[in-house]
Amino acid sequence: MRFRPTFLLLAAALTLGSTTPAPTDRENASPEPVRDPTVYVDPLIGTSNGGNVFPGAVVPYGMLSWSPENTRGDATRTAAPGGYRYDATRIRGFSLTHMSGTGCAGGSGDIPFFPFAGEVTSSPAGDTKDAVYASDFAHADETAEPGHYKVKLASGVTADLTATARTGSGRFTYPADRPATMLIRTANSEVGSTVSDVRIDPATRTVSGSVTSGNFCGYLSPEGRRAYYTLHFTARFDRAFKAVGTWQDATLTPGSTSAGGGTGGFWEGGRPVAGKGAGGYVEFAPGSGPVNVKVGISYVSRAGAEANLRAENPRGRSFDAVREAARHAWRDRLGAIRVGGGTETDRTTFYTALYHSLLHPNVISDADGRYRGSDDRVHEVARGRGAQYGTFSGWDVYRSQVQLLTLLDPRTGSDVAQSLLELARQNGGVWDRWLHGAAGTHVMNGDPSPIALAGIRAFGGTDFDLRGALDSLVRAATVPTERDLSPAGRPVLSAGQRPSLDKYLAKHYMPSVSNAWGGAAETLEMSGADFALSQLARAAGESTTAAAFADRSQWWRNNFNSAATPAGGYIANRKADGTWVTGFTPATRNGFVEGTAAQYTWMVQHNPAGLFAAMGGRDRAVARLDNFFHKDDGSWALTDSGGEKSELDNEPTINVPYLYAYAGAPYKTQETVRAAMRELWSTRPGGIPGNDDLGTMSSWYVFSALGMYPQVPSRAELVLSSPLFPYVHIERPHGNDIEIRATGASAGAPYVHSLKVDGRPADRPWLPSSFVRDGGRLDYTLDAAPNRTWGSDPADAPPSFREGERPHRAGR
Repeated sequence: MRFRPTFLLLAAALTLGSTTPAPTDRENASPEPVRDPTVYVDPLIGTSNGGNVFPGAVVPYGMLSWSPENTRGDATRTAAPGGYRYDATRIRGFSLTHMSGTGCAGGSGDIPFFPFAGEVTSSPAGDTKDAVYASDFAHADETAEPGHYKVKLASGVTADLTATARTGSGRFTYPADRPATMLIRTANSEVGSTVSDVRIDPATRTVSGSVTSGNFCGYLSPEGRRAYYTLHFTARFDRAFKAVGTWQDATLTPGSTSAGGGTGGFWEGGRPVAGKGAGGYVEFAPGSGPVNVKVGISYVSRAGAEANLRAENPRGRSFDAVREAARHAWRDRLGAIRVGGGTETDRTTFYTALYHSLLHPNVISDADGRYRGSDDRVHEVARGRGAQYGTFSGWDVYRSQVQLLTLLDPRTGSDVAQSLLELARQNGGVWDRWLHGAAGTHVMNGDPSPIALAGIRAFGGTDFDLRGALDSLVRAATVPTERDLSPAGRPVLSAGQRPSLDKYLAKHYMPSVSNAWGGAAETLEMSGADFALSQLARAAGESTTAAAFADRSQWWRNNFNSAATPAGGYIANRKADGTWVTGFTPATRNGFVEGTAAQYTWMVQHNPAGLFAAMGGRDRAVARLDNFFHKDDGSWALTDSGGEKSELDNEPTINVPYLYAYAGAPYKTQETVRAAMRELWSTRPGGIPGNDDLGTMSSWYVFSALGMYPQVPSRAELVLSSPLFPYVHIERPHGNDIEIRATGASAGAPYVHSLKVDGRPADRPWLPSSFVRDGGRLDYTLDAAPNRTWGSDPADAPPSFREGERPHRAGR
């Protein structure tokens, strides 16, 4: 999802024909796998140029993420979605919740704690420029690592943070000669709040309260300007309070122990109102050592927050013990993929991408299994389930992120699938495409839930209610609802699961005027979703339903205009009367979502052969792909090169480099994927190309570095590029491990010269779904020069699927 311009810090432009320095013996001498992958994670990668990730303390899929809120001098605007922007070196607080890599202008960022070296003499809500109750910092005084964040502020205060799944531990060191105060800005979620409250109990050294917020992407549409969650917190300090007080709006009340109030703004353009908000502060006697605090959170109740604190971070558990447990949690998760060889830069880029891939979705259930659902009622996780999950950017993550997390941990994948079903049941059967916590935000287009569930199941997450999910999703795809028929929120926040489904069923394409965001794009999304439904139906033994949706999955053809340009056909926007929208060019955005006709035309993941046939055959498709990825002078056009070229910093085209393998030119997949990895990704703060979108872009990198990608996201075939590392071991819970050995692997050797699968020579540039199911061994020979014949036989192309799911290949 990308709503704002991104500014890429690109590596020096290199063509694959240029000279690549050979790796040193030290860098690539031994294929021995890394022992502790956490040392190669840098959470600051992606914190500039619109990556919008956050660097703070969190464990895998954690409910709590304790991370800075940066400011540029406007208290009503977060410096970046996720709260942190590398070049905004001023902090106004450390919030307890975050989303990683979103494109809208903030979300979550609840309950900022700010350690202030001074006495509170005015309302912090009135500090609308963050001139008083904020502090500068330097990156030299900052440490960010898995499960831990530490920074020394210019005020002299040091904030040291770590986390469990539902709690955080903070250690704050103040200058000995200045007052030591903690502000708790209960109302100041990143995009504001409708109400908040704070209570201070000096007798128990406890501060508790809540905030009610929501408003994700609300500035784009009134449909989003609503509250839909309440976060409760309890903070227990180890030091007595010397003084306390609260504030509401401009009024400061020293000695007060309770206050309430929100920031407003949901109904005034979707932004917080300057000068509004409530919170509390506690002051400690100076010079007595660090102030330690343990914080528990819950979406259920204040009692739930307290219970989570007792369960995960009880009295007597030290800060260092929590930090070490967080590091171990990350070491275990990241250690599921152990690479050997490569440069230190390669390993850092890879493991940081894997880290970012495993931040979401988030646990939203308490330690006792209770959670607040999408109906705002309290439910309980079923026996045998690990947790209830929320915060799910379906439009993004269906493409590769859910497949990666399920490949590594099928149980988590299954729990995510069951969680989505439970939330849909609580939401009147509607599977919202973008969940913030348990609540639907309606953001983006399409119906990504069938694809996500089919992808999870294909990659081993089979322990969920398949028939219940299928019945619900089929109904949503065949029976228009009141929300589908409503224009509320359009175009960006369409309220229905399948907006204007009535028109789609009648026309077999989405007309240019509808409740959907982009008619042509919607047809492509629906075709992919219907193909996924055919896969789920076949898995459930429903052959008639499977055949019906397999046929529907080919409706993309109704938006293919073979006469769109003299040079060839494109997916194009079409009116309800069947005529094409006039003024077409390949660079048009009319009918598309965050992309152009040239970029979307390739998004027929389940039937590339059919698409190539419509274009005039494989040779013509290869020529068009070449033009798509290159400028006129032959240099790479991977992003920011105009609407007729690729944009590999956003989701609609990230699968496209893998399409060469379907057209008989897998060596071009190998070189294009490697060029994108080299030019768009780095270890710098701008090292993620565009919004990471809850790990979607990072999961693309992880798969690509492994040399494989789920190009058809609802199935488990893997289209091959080439592995970056000489050795990879993917450890999986049931013993069906994957081992990769790649002789000659290096950054400058992307080309496959030969491959053995489980010891047998293989000429196909793809792996069957059985390889994901059973595991196995891949032995590559790689080189700096292409082997144009390997995998080029039409019979060896990855399968495409047309009516009745009959695999087929496109001829020349």
